[in-house]
Amino acid sequence: MFSQQVFMQGLGLGASLIMPIGAQNAHVIRTGIRGRHVVLTVAACVIVDISLIALGMSGFGALVASSPGLLAACRWGGAAFLLWYGLRCLASSWRGAAAPGLAQGPQGPQDPQGPQDPQGGLAKGGAHKALAAVLAMSLLNPHVYLDTVVLLGAVGSSLALEHRHSFTAGAMAASLLWFSLLGLLARRCACVLGRPAVWRGVEALTGVTMLVLAGLVLRA
Repeated sequence: MFSQQVFMQGLGLGASLIMPIGAQNAHVIRTGIRGRHVVLTVAACVIVDISLIALGMSGFGALVASSPGLLAACRWGGAAFLLWYGLRCLASSWRGAAAPGLAQGPQGPQDPQGPQDPQGGLAKGGAHKALAAVLAMSLLNPHVYLDTVVLLGAVGSSLALEHRHSFTAGAMAASLLWFSLLGLLARRCACVLGRPAVWRGVEALTGVTMLVLAGLVLRA
């Protein structure tokens, strides 16, 4: 039986976990600025999240939460990934690296969709590379598993059986809405986000957020 109240609880909890700047969000923003394979990237993020939420709601999340060894592995692995990614973003901000797809060439800034785009590119197999990149950013980030499989799975599994479908639908809707909105906004605001000063700020904010999340994961 569908419950609007439980659906909103799943939507709210899912949004609170997915909206903070993280590896997936930063990758979607980069893809939006680049203007290449945005729909593919957003769709892959949504499918990965929905699949992991379903896995957590199947009872696997509760199993992980009840296993100190598995939980510790997820926690330490997630913290290590977040620490590495955060330091990488801070280093990029410190160096003043150009925003993806806006590298300078002999004729000035290149068109993000043009043939000289160093990261988006029009090379053969570009879609395959883009898909591999977003899957790596999603599936190699243990923090994604902590949010979807462990946290959402544990909370959803604690609900009455008739309410679990509503909670799951809400959490999945949060993923669909957020990544779609983020990809659209990043593409629309590419001219602003691609400015060197703004991009350095994005990288710095991402890096600091990652380090804070790493600390929170270790304290959990």
